[in-house]
This record gives sequence, structure tokens and C-alpha cells, in this order.
Amino acid sequence: MSTHAGGVVKAADGVYFVGGSHVNWVILEEGDDLTLIDAGYPGYADAVEGSIRHIGHRPEDVRAVLVTHAHVDHIGSLPRFTARYGTPVYMDAREVPHAAREYLQQATPATILPHLWRSGVASWTLHVVRSGGTSKEPVRALPFPNEGPLDLPGRPVPVPTPGHTSGHSCYHLPSAGAVVTGDTLCTGHAISRFEGPQTLPSLFHHDRERMMGALDTIAGLDADIVLPGHGSLARVPVAEAVVTARANAARTW
Repeated sequence: MSTHAGGVVKAADGVYFVGGSHVNWVILEEGDDLTLIDAGYPGYADAVEGSIRHIGHRPEDVRAVLVTHAHVDHIGSLPRFTARYGTPVYMDAREVPHAAREYLQQATPATILPHLWRSGVASWTLHVVRSGGTSKEPVRALPFPNEGPLDLPGRPVPVPTPGHTSGHSCYHLPSAGAVVTGDTLCTGHAISRFEGPQTLPSLFHHDRERMMGALDTIAGLDADIVLPGHGSLARVPVAEAVVTARANAARTW
């Protein structure tokens, strides 16, 4: 079973990987300006702001928030953040109504209950509840304003990777040789029996077959730093990480 609380790690120039206790986020820095990618559970709101201050910035320096997908563990702290600072939130157009909670593609208590006997699931479920993971508070978001690199600090490039959710996106950071993989490719999870490149258990995916296909998309990116939504930062060519994740898929329930 893998859990981590890695704090703030400088992954590359202008790229900070923040390891939360159960879910990660990324901060891109360009001069005085920042881009925030994902934002944890509702209960992580103070930690998100704290990570920004830790690298010598203010939350007001965030020019935009990018979202890999609209699960509560990735957008939960955004209602408070956007109310305080008026920061725009961007994501794939298909994910915008998901963030607005017009529909929900997320594991429910009914899907998790049969797995409570598995190692780590009960303690992880308790953390979810304590962190506000049952919240269905909507997040107002906008679709990406253009294709290709976004005119934001770090010049992130959205990469459509549907499957985990219908509008899941990864973010390629060409200048840093890195890719933010969200929940398409992880390196650990509180309910995983092992560490290293892997896919999440099937109950978390809206369409597992499409998610597995999305691995091919990120395998083609020029990146040797993997910044996952869950697990530790991995300094490995993403194509190699995808091969390992596919091999490990048989070990994932």
C-alpha cells in the first residue's frame, strides 16, 4: 500500500510538484506569475494556499487554474479559492459540465462498499469523508481558450486523454520535459498494493478501455518527468512509464 506526503518538490525550473497526503497538484512559475494545476479535496484548501506561499508567492499570483478532471479530489478546494481570488478555471470543454455537476462520473459509496475488505480501503474512505470528499459543490469553469500551448505561465499544452472521465486532460510541459498525467497514469495510491507506474483500480474509471487507450497518447509525448495525480514524482521517460503501467495493470483490481 502506498501513501505519501511529499511536500513541495522542485521537479524542474519553474515546475513544482506538491505531494498531498492522498492527491497531488502542480504549480508552474514564470516570473511573478503562476499557473495551478488541480487543487485537491475541499479540506486541502489551506494546504494548496500554503504550497503557493512556500515557493515565495501569493495566491493572487495564480493567473489561472487548470484541471485534469472534475473529481472532487482534484477540484474540491477551488470553490473557496475562486471566491477569494477570482481566478479563472479552465478545462476540456467536455469536462466543464462535469465540474458544474450537471452530471457526475465518480465512484460512489455503493461502488466502494463491496471493496471495504481490501487493504487500505477503509482508512482511505475515512480520509475522503474527513477531507470533504462527499461534497458535490459545483465549480464554474471555462473551456480552454485555444488549442496548443496556453498563454499561461509554463506554457502548458492540454492533451486530451478521455477515459478516466469523458473530458480528462493531461498537460505537457515541453520546456521542462514533463507531463502532468492526472489520473490516467499514477505511481501509487492509498489503496494500491504497490508503487511505480500504474493505472488506478477499475471502479475509479468512467470508461477503463478508453483510459487504457489514452496511455498511448501520453506515451508519444517528449517527457522524462511524470507528475501524477496520485503517487510520487517519477523521473522516467513517459513512454517507459506507460509500458510499466500496462504490465502492472493485471495487478490492479
